[in-house]
Amino acid sequence: MQDPIILRRDDILSPVEAQYWKDLLYRASKIGTEIEVATPSGVRRPVFEDAIRSALEPSGSFERLGPNGVLDVQTEHCGIEIRVIGRHPSFRALQKQYNQIMQVITLNGGRVKSTCGLHFHLLTPGLAEPVPEIIMANLWNLVRRYAPELKYLTSTGDKREALCRRRNHNSHLEMVRHSPATMTMKDIYEQLKKSKIVPEHQNFFNIQHLGFVESGSILPLHLEYRFPDATLSASAVTAFSFLFLALLLKAVNLSQFGVIHVGKIKQWRRKQEILNLLSNNDGDLATSDTSGVSDEVVSELRNGANELLELLQSLFQRFNHNQAFEVLQALADQPISLMRCAGYDWPTIEQRLHQKVKLMDFDFEKVERRLMLGIELCEWTKQLSQQHWESHVAKELLLSPGDIEKRIKKIQEFRELRWDNQKGTMTFTS
Repeated sequence: MQDPIILRRDDILSPVEAQYWKDLLYRASKIGTEIEVATPSGVRRPVFEDAIRSALEPSGSFERLGPNGVLDVQTEHCGIEIRVIGRHPSFRALQKQYNQIMQVITLNGGRVKSTCGLHFHLLTPGLAEPVPEIIMANLWNLVRRYAPELKYLTSTGDKREALCRRRNHNSHLEMVRHSPATMTMKDIYEQLKKSKIVPEHQNFFNIQHLGFVESGSILPLHLEYRFPDATLSASAVTAFSFLFLALLLKAVNLSQFGVIHVGKIKQWRRKQEILNLLSNNDGDLATSDTSGVSDEVVSELRNGANELLELLQSLFQRFNHNQAFEVLQALADQPISLMRCAGYDWPTIEQRLHQKVKLMDFDFEKVERRLMLGIELCEWTKQLSQQHWESHVAKELLLSPGDIEKRIKKIQEFRELRWDNQKGTMTFTS
């Protein structure tokens, strides 16, 4: 991070507390979406809506995921809105789910227009204890500090002069004004609620669903990231889900030291200037006028986006079998908006991003499953060393030493193993 400034606080978390909250929020967080889609040309909206609803088979209940993870399909100003139930992020599961949803949209002629948005909701259902206010303060300032880069990463317009949709429904005007350096998060929440400038639910980073206990801590924790533009890329939606989770976990880490500042005055003013270039109400047909976003500005945004990803990189290592970071790196270099400006259509964009997704097909053979079962049940213990253990297991399973080594390596790519010296065996770490 360039020129980091940490604001001192009396309520910092101890390392043990930070580890607790990071683990708890990782386990408790679910991320859902609201996908806005425009009606195909020449098709009446009710006909399109019924076709999408029939194909996606919404469950109608938050308690039932259904075949595609869809809660319902509703009428929206731009056409329709598909509400996707929040679930704990799993790259493979989300990628499959959003692939299915995007295929249904595409097959029925659904379009992405500048009137369409993509909203991400991070919820913590079942969380029974209030979240320390300092965590939310850090998350608020992380989003403020990197707002231009986040807008750039999630932009999907198809013209250089219209890279993003208009500001109206994802406005940053209030967010940039309110700092946890001088206000509590409850104060900020109240200011947003009373704002005459931006309707509460239309903030760039919407915190209207938060609740506060007497101490100022937060319960429930429900956040909405409203700024992403609509997309037909399943890989992008999946990657963004992990980006928003990683931001929350980074906020926990930073809470051991204080609250991150948005940056020095000159740097912060430049950030606001670029954000205004990206997000405004001056474009045609519900777009922002981004004609002022020159190649030099794009370079600044690219550098800032890579700085953000570098800051979050260690958090992505927590997510097993996950290529979200690689997808985000590709988007930092060339977001969907710039790909569309270069002439790529939606199938090609998804293909380009999906190339970054190298999920192994863990199709284990019978002998490998037998090996995993033996490790799970601690069948082969009291060996002098890992080498002795491998030789013993190879004999038990009628495998050569080279074969057992290869199969153990394959299993380790799926699930981490370690040598337990006390038991004299290999064990799974989780």
